[in-house]
Amino acid sequence: MTEPPGTGEDMDTGPILEQAGIPRSRVASLEPVGGGTYNTLLRVCTTDGTRSMLKLPPRSHTAGLEYEHGLLTGEVTYYRRAAGLHGVPVPSVLHCRLHDEDGLRKHLLMSERPGSAWNTLADTMPAHERSRLRRSLGRTLARAHSVTGPGFGYPAESVAALSPGWRTAFTAMLEAVLRDADRYSAWLPVPHSAVRSALRSAAMALDEVETPVLVHFDLWEGNILLQGPPGEREISGIVDGERMFWGDPLAELPSLHVTGAAEDDPDLMAGYLGATAHRLDDSARARIQLYRSYLYLIMLVETVPRRTSRKETEWLRTHIGGALKAALSTAARLTGS
Repeated sequence: MTEPPGTGEDMDTGPILEQAGIPRSRVASLEPVGGGTYNTLLRVCTTDGTRSMLKLPPRSHTAGLEYEHGLLTGEVTYYRRAAGLHGVPVPSVLHCRLHDEDGLRKHLLMSERPGSAWNTLADTMPAHERSRLRRSLGRTLARAHSVTGPGFGYPAESVAALSPGWRTAFTAMLEAVLRDADRYSAWLPVPHSAVRSALRSAAMALDEVETPVLVHFDLWEGNILLQGPPGEREISGIVDGERMFWGDPLAELPSLHVTGAAEDDPDLMAGYLGATAHRLDDSARARIQLYRSYLYLIMLVETVPRRTSRKETEWLRTHIGGALKAALSTAARLTGS
């Protein structure tokens, strides 16, 4: 068996897999999968050739952001609620424990989706195929956003209880990351007051959102799997749904093009808007800028607990820091402030 990094109790997955119905005698290999920044992901291969993915959160919450407490709850919620939706290929939840108890740590065992991450194929993808896939992705998002939730916010209620109002929930989300900035003495290009001012200016726009829907919020191309021969590839997996929340469907857009504007992608929006009744007026665009600001704040603050390299931190401060200032300014301008 190929063991993951670490030894002792912290990485003893045997009891977890046994509880999920996979005795040690059936485990052919257990290998770490890179790319994650918070949870640990392991590929489990059994003697009959079955492959599944085991996700384990860190033992301690001291080095995370507030919203990250209970990420597994969000991921389980996303997969279970999206399961069965035509054209939304998510992993199946095979077994999970969302609280440490009986000597076992929290975990999620899920099926492995086929395919390769989109970002690993992007450099060799012809323009016409990318255009078709972006339209397909837009339709996929529209289907996922047909799923509604019990209230606005994170399902684990990590920063606040689920709220009947989106403005209340999103305010709590923003305030949580600002508290994290203080806790970690994280560098930000703007004072907290600038963030709160933009939020106040868009209050009426936020109040227009009446129905909480299933928002993934981490749909960069590394979390979208593609399968098939070149020129004929299709979306085969939407993965890593741990950062989901119940919110405004337009909150999905920032992660789809982190340093750009997915709302101005004609292919993506043709697929999405062709399947929904959304309109991108100034109010909607102001909200998108707020959600973009929230994502940028997370990216900047998490450099401290993640111990991000100096080179990457400098890049983030230059590019994401500047983008944050622009997003806050645009949100205020669109709302007439």
